[in-house]
Amino acid sequence: MSNPQIARIEVGEPAPDFSGPTQDGSEVSLSDYRGEWVALYFYPKDDTPGCTKQACNLRDGMSDLSDHGVRVIGVSEDDVDSHSDFAEKYDLPFPIVADPEHEILDQYGVYGERNMYGNTFLGTARTTYLIDPDGVIRHVFKRPKTGDHTAEILKKLEGLA
Repeated sequence: MSNPQIARIEVGEPAPDFSGPTQDGSEVSLSDYRGEWVALYFYPKDDTPGCTKQACNLRDGMSDLSDHGVRVIGVSEDDVDSHSDFAEKYDLPFPIVADPEHEILDQYGVYGERNMYGNTFLGTARTTYLIDPDGVIRHVFKRPKTGDHTAEILKKLEGLA
C-alpha cells in the first residue's frame, strides 16, 4: 500500500532514476535523458478531461519544448493498454510510463491521500518536475495549469537558464 501522505521531492534534490514500460511496450528510463532537460509529469488518469487537456497541451507545444531542449515523459498508474489507447487517440508523441504498482509515483511522492469535493481517497497529485541535464530537480509544478502547461514550463525554463 502506498504512503497515504504526499511528500514530494523538492527543488535541488536529485531526480530518482526509474524504468518502466511505455504505451508502445518499450522500456524507458529517466537516465536515458541525462544531458537533456526533462518535464516529468504525473497525472491521475488517462482519457479524463483534465488529463487529456494537459496531454494535448504538451503535444501541441512539443515543437516549442523541443526547440528549448525539453523532453516530456508522462507517468500515471494506468496500464500499458490504457496508455496505448490514450496516446493513439490523441496522437501523443512522448512516452507515457505505466506505473500500476505505484513504484515511480511513490518514489516521487505524488501518490497518496487526496481530497476532492469533500471526499478523501488515494490518488495521484497532478505534478510536474522540471529536471535539468545533470538530473537535478530545478522546479516543481504542484498544480500545473492543464491548458497552459507548455507555457508554464517554458517561462520557468527561461528563468533558470
